[in-house]
Amino acid sequence: MKSIITLIAAAALAVSASAAHAEDMIKFGVAAEPYPPFTVKAADGKWSGWEVDLQQAVCKHIGAKCEFVETAWDGIIPALLAKKFDVIWSSMSITEERGKTITFTDKYYKTATTILAGKDAKFTPDEAGLKGKVLGAQVSTTQLDYANKFFKGVVKELKTYQTQDEVNQDLAAGRIDAQIVDTIPGVEFINSDAGKACCIQIGDVKDDVAVLGPGTGGGLRKEDTALIAKINGAIKDIRASGEYDAITKKYFKFDIYGK
Repeated sequence: MKSIITLIAAAALAVSASAAHAEDMIKFGVAAEPYPPFTVKAADGKWSGWEVDLQQAVCKHIGAKCEFVETAWDGIIPALLAKKFDVIWSSMSITEERGKTITFTDKYYKTATTILAGKDAKFTPDEAGLKGKVLGAQVSTTQLDYANKFFKGVVKELKTYQTQDEVNQDLAAGRIDAQIVDTIPGVEFINSDAGKACCIQIGDVKDDVAVLGPGTGGGLRKEDTALIAKINGAIKDIRASGEYDAITKKYFKFDIYGK
Protein backbone atom coordinates (compact mmCIF):
# COMPACT_ATOMS: atom_id res chain seq x y z
CA MET A 1 0.00 0.00 0.00
CA LYS A 2 2.80 2.35 0.91
CA SER A 3 4.51 1.82 -2.44
CA ILE A 4 1.28 2.61 -4.31
CA ILE A 5 0.80 5.80 -2.31
CA THR A 6 4.40 6.73 -2.99
CA LEU A 7 3.92 6.16 -6.71
CA ILE A 8 0.74 8.24 -6.74
CA ALA A 9 2.47 11.05 -4.85
CA ALA A 10 5.42 10.93 -7.23
CA ALA A 11 3.11 11.07 -10.22
CA ALA A 12 1.27 14.04 -8.73
CA LEU A 13 4.56 15.83 -8.16
CA ALA A 14 5.60 15.15 -11.74
CA VAL A 15 2.35 16.58 -13.06
CA SER A 16 2.71 19.59 -10.78
CA ALA A 17 6.30 20.14 -11.92
CA SER A 18 5.26 19.83 -15.55
CA ALA A 19 2.48 22.38 -15.05
CA ALA A 20 4.86 24.77 -13.31
CA HIS A 21 7.32 24.40 -16.18
CA ALA A 22 4.57 25.20 -18.68
CA GLU A 23 3.61 28.30 -16.70
CA ASP A 24 7.24 29.45 -16.79
CA MET A 25 7.27 29.57 -20.59
CA ILE A 26 6.19 32.94 -22.01
CA LYS A 27 5.72 33.24 -25.75
CA PHE A 28 6.39 36.65 -27.26
CA GLY A 29 4.79 37.49 -30.61
CA VAL A 30 6.98 39.41 -33.05
CA ALA A 31 6.30 40.62 -36.57
CA ALA A 32 8.00 38.29 -39.04
CA GLU A 33 10.02 41.04 -40.71
CA PRO A 34 13.12 43.04 -39.80
CA TYR A 35 12.50 46.22 -37.81
CA PRO A 36 16.02 47.43 -37.03
CA PRO A 37 17.38 48.29 -34.58
CA PHE A 38 14.58 46.79 -32.50
CA THR A 39 14.22 43.32 -34.02
CA VAL A 40 16.47 41.69 -36.62
CA LYS A 41 16.44 38.05 -37.65
CA ALA A 42 19.73 36.45 -38.69
CA ALA A 43 20.12 33.76 -41.35
CA ASP A 44 20.30 31.11 -38.63
CA GLY A 45 16.86 32.16 -37.33
CA LYS A 46 18.09 33.93 -34.21
CA TRP A 47 16.60 37.29 -33.28
CA SER A 48 18.65 40.23 -32.05
CA GLY A 49 18.13 43.92 -31.42
CA TRP A 50 17.17 46.35 -28.68
CA GLU A 51 13.71 44.90 -28.15
CA VAL A 52 15.13 41.38 -28.05
CA ASP A 53 17.69 42.36 -25.39
CA LEU A 54 14.96 43.99 -23.33
CA GLN A 55 12.77 40.90 -23.64
CA GLN A 56 15.61 38.71 -22.40
CA ALA A 57 16.17 41.03 -19.44
CA VAL A 58 12.45 40.95 -18.58
CA CYS A 59 12.36 37.15 -18.77
CA LYS A 60 15.46 36.82 -16.61
CA HIS A 61 13.93 39.15 -14.03
CA ILE A 62 10.67 37.18 -13.97
CA GLY A 63 12.53 33.87 -13.93
CA ALA A 64 10.76 32.54 -16.99
CA LYS A 65 11.82 30.79 -20.15
CA CYS A 66 10.79 32.74 -23.22
CA GLU A 67 10.62 32.30 -26.96
CA PHE A 68 9.61 34.36 -29.98
CA VAL A 69 6.68 33.39 -32.17
CA GLU A 70 6.72 35.02 -35.61
CA THR A 71 3.50 36.27 -37.17
CA ALA A 72 2.34 38.72 -39.81
CA TRP A 73 2.07 42.25 -38.43
CA ASP A 74 -1.46 42.85 -39.68
CA GLY A 75 -2.64 39.68 -37.93
CA ILE A 76 -0.69 40.02 -34.71
CA ILE A 77 -3.62 41.04 -32.47
CA PRO A 78 -5.90 38.23 -33.73
CA ALA A 79 -3.01 35.80 -33.16
CA LEU A 80 -2.65 37.01 -29.57
CA LEU A 81 -6.38 36.61 -28.95
CA ALA A 82 -6.20 33.11 -30.47
CA LYS A 83 -3.54 32.29 -27.84
CA LYS A 84 -0.79 31.55 -30.33
CA PHE A 85 1.48 33.50 -27.97
CA ASP A 86 1.17 35.47 -24.73
CA VAL A 87 2.63 38.92 -25.38
CA ILE A 88 2.92 41.15 -28.43
CA TRP A 89 6.51 42.39 -28.24
CA SER A 90 6.94 44.14 -31.56
CA SER A 91 7.13 47.93 -31.18
CA MET A 92 3.36 48.27 -30.86
CA SER A 93 2.13 51.75 -29.93
CA ILE A 94 -0.24 51.96 -27.00
CA THR A 95 -3.47 53.44 -28.33
CA GLU A 96 -7.03 53.83 -27.12
CA GLU A 97 -8.37 52.02 -30.16
CA ARG A 98 -6.18 48.95 -29.60
CA GLY A 99 -7.03 49.13 -25.90
CA LYS A 100 -10.62 48.25 -26.75
CA THR A 101 -9.43 44.76 -27.73
CA ILE A 102 -6.24 44.12 -25.74
CA THR A 103 -4.41 45.64 -22.81
CA PHE A 104 -0.87 46.96 -22.58
CA THR A 105 2.08 46.84 -20.25
CA ASP A 106 3.64 50.08 -19.13
CA LYS A 107 5.50 51.96 -21.85
CA TYR A 108 9.02 50.74 -22.56
CA TYR A 109 9.99 53.31 -25.20
CA LYS A 110 8.58 56.17 -27.24
CA THR A 111 9.43 57.34 -30.74
CA ALA A 112 8.15 60.22 -32.83
CA THR A 113 6.68 59.85 -36.33
CA THR A 114 8.56 61.21 -39.31
CA ILE A 115 8.35 61.76 -43.06
CA LEU A 116 11.01 60.36 -45.39
CA ALA A 117 11.33 61.35 -49.04
CA GLY A 118 13.61 61.18 -52.07
CA LYS A 119 17.01 62.83 -51.63
CA ASP A 120 16.10 65.89 -53.71
CA ALA A 121 12.80 66.59 -51.92
CA LYS A 122 12.33 70.05 -50.44
CA PHE A 123 8.82 69.97 -48.99
CA THR A 124 7.69 70.14 -45.36
CA PRO A 125 6.26 67.26 -43.24
CA ASP A 126 2.75 68.66 -43.06
CA GLU A 127 -0.45 69.08 -45.05
CA ALA A 128 0.94 71.91 -47.16
CA GLY A 129 4.14 70.07 -48.00
CA LEU A 130 2.48 66.75 -48.85
CA LYS A 131 -0.24 68.22 -51.04
CA GLY A 132 -0.39 66.32 -54.34
CA LYS A 133 2.25 63.77 -53.28
CA VAL A 134 2.06 59.97 -53.26
CA LEU A 135 2.53 58.89 -49.64
CA GLY A 136 3.30 55.35 -48.44
CA ALA A 137 2.59 53.69 -45.10
CA GLN A 138 2.56 50.21 -43.59
CA VAL A 139 -0.86 48.71 -42.83
CA SER A 140 -2.15 48.37 -39.25
CA THR A 141 0.16 51.10 -37.93
CA THR A 142 -0.46 54.31 -36.05
CA GLN A 143 1.39 56.03 -38.88
CA LEU A 144 -1.29 54.95 -41.34
CA ASP A 145 -3.95 56.11 -38.88
CA TYR A 146 -2.19 59.47 -38.69
CA ALA A 147 -1.98 59.73 -42.48
CA ASN A 148 -5.67 58.92 -42.80
CA LYS A 149 -6.53 61.63 -40.27
CA PHE A 150 -4.32 64.43 -41.54
CA PHE A 151 -3.20 63.70 -45.10
CA LYS A 152 -5.79 61.54 -46.87
CA GLY A 153 -7.67 64.47 -48.41
CA VAL A 154 -4.41 66.23 -49.22
CA VAL A 155 -2.13 63.70 -50.91
CA LYS A 156 -2.60 62.49 -54.46
CA GLU A 157 -2.57 58.88 -53.24
CA LEU A 158 -2.08 57.09 -49.93
CA LYS A 159 -0.48 53.72 -50.74
CA THR A 160 -0.43 50.94 -48.14
CA TYR A 161 2.01 48.05 -47.75
CA GLN A 162 2.10 44.82 -45.76
CA THR A 163 5.66 45.38 -44.48
CA GLN A 164 7.92 48.32 -43.75
CA ASP A 165 10.55 46.85 -46.07
CA GLU A 166 8.12 47.20 -48.98
CA VAL A 167 7.55 50.87 -48.15
CA ASN A 168 11.30 51.46 -48.04
CA GLN A 169 11.80 49.70 -51.37
CA ASP A 170 9.13 51.75 -53.15
CA LEU A 171 10.53 54.99 -51.76
CA ALA A 172 14.04 54.02 -52.88
CA ALA A 173 12.70 53.15 -56.35
CA GLY A 174 10.83 56.46 -56.65
CA ARG A 175 7.42 54.81 -56.84
CA ILE A 176 6.21 57.01 -54.00
CA ASP A 177 7.20 60.56 -53.11
CA ALA A 178 7.32 60.08 -49.37
CA GLN A 179 6.57 57.70 -46.54
CA ILE A 180 5.37 58.11 -42.96
CA VAL A 181 7.15 55.93 -40.39
CA ASP A 182 8.38 55.72 -36.80
CA THR A 183 11.36 58.06 -36.53
CA ILE A 184 13.88 55.57 -35.11
CA PRO A 185 13.51 52.84 -37.78
CA GLY A 186 13.07 55.57 -40.38
CA VAL A 187 16.44 57.10 -39.49
CA GLU A 188 17.93 53.61 -39.36
CA PHE A 189 16.83 53.12 -42.98
CA ILE A 190 18.21 56.39 -44.33
CA ASN A 191 21.51 55.67 -42.60
CA SER A 192 21.73 52.23 -44.23
CA ASP A 193 23.56 51.67 -47.52
CA ALA A 194 20.27 51.47 -49.42
CA GLY A 195 18.79 54.52 -47.73
CA LYS A 196 21.80 56.81 -48.04
CA ALA A 197 21.71 56.54 -51.81
CA CYS A 198 18.10 57.56 -52.22
CA CYS A 199 16.39 59.17 -49.32
CA ILE A 200 16.37 61.88 -46.67
CA GLN A 201 14.42 62.67 -43.54
CA ILE A 202 12.10 65.62 -44.11
CA GLY A 203 11.17 65.98 -40.44
CA ASP A 204 8.84 64.74 -37.71
CA VAL A 205 5.11 65.35 -37.94
CA LYS A 206 3.31 67.24 -35.19
CA ASP A 207 2.47 64.92 -32.31
CA ASP A 208 -1.07 63.65 -31.79
CA VAL A 209 -1.28 61.42 -28.72
CA ALA A 210 -4.87 60.45 -29.54
CA VAL A 211 -3.61 58.73 -32.71
CA LEU A 212 0.05 57.93 -32.08
CA GLY A 213 -0.34 57.05 -28.40
CA PRO A 214 1.90 57.78 -25.38
CA GLY A 215 4.54 55.19 -26.26
CA THR A 216 5.26 51.55 -27.04
CA GLY A 217 4.37 48.62 -24.80
CA GLY A 218 3.73 44.90 -24.73
CA GLY A 219 0.23 43.83 -25.73
CA LEU A 220 -1.61 41.14 -23.76
CA ARG A 221 -5.05 39.62 -23.45
CA LYS A 222 -7.15 41.56 -20.97
CA GLU A 223 -7.61 38.58 -18.66
CA ASP A 224 -3.86 37.98 -18.21
CA THR A 225 -3.55 40.39 -15.28
CA ALA A 226 -0.95 38.39 -13.38
CA LEU A 227 1.43 38.32 -16.34
CA ILE A 228 0.90 42.04 -16.97
CA ALA A 229 1.85 42.76 -13.36
CA LYS A 230 5.00 40.62 -13.64
CA ILE A 231 6.16 42.34 -16.83
CA ASN A 232 5.39 45.80 -15.48
CA GLY A 233 7.38 45.01 -12.35
CA ALA A 234 10.28 43.78 -14.46
CA ILE A 235 10.28 46.90 -16.67
CA LYS A 236 10.22 49.14 -13.59
CA ASP A 237 13.08 47.30 -11.87
CA ILE A 238 15.19 47.08 -15.04
CA ARG A 239 14.91 50.83 -15.49
CA ALA A 240 15.68 51.52 -11.82
CA SER A 241 18.74 49.24 -11.79
CA GLY A 242 20.38 50.91 -14.79
CA GLU A 243 20.11 47.79 -16.94
CA TYR A 244 17.67 49.54 -19.27
CA ASP A 245 20.20 52.30 -19.93
CA ALA A 246 22.98 49.77 -20.46
CA ILE A 247 20.90 47.95 -23.09
CA THR A 248 19.92 51.22 -24.77
CA LYS A 249 23.50 52.49 -25.03
CA LYS A 250 24.36 49.49 -27.20
CA TYR A 251 22.01 50.79 -29.90
CA PHE A 252 21.35 54.50 -29.35
CA LYS A 253 23.19 57.66 -28.41
CA PHE A 254 20.03 59.27 -27.04
CA ASP A 255 17.21 58.56 -24.63
CA ILE A 256 14.43 56.52 -26.23
CA TYR A 257 12.20 56.24 -23.18
CA GLY A 258 10.91 59.79 -23.40
CA LYS A 259 8.78 61.64 -20.88
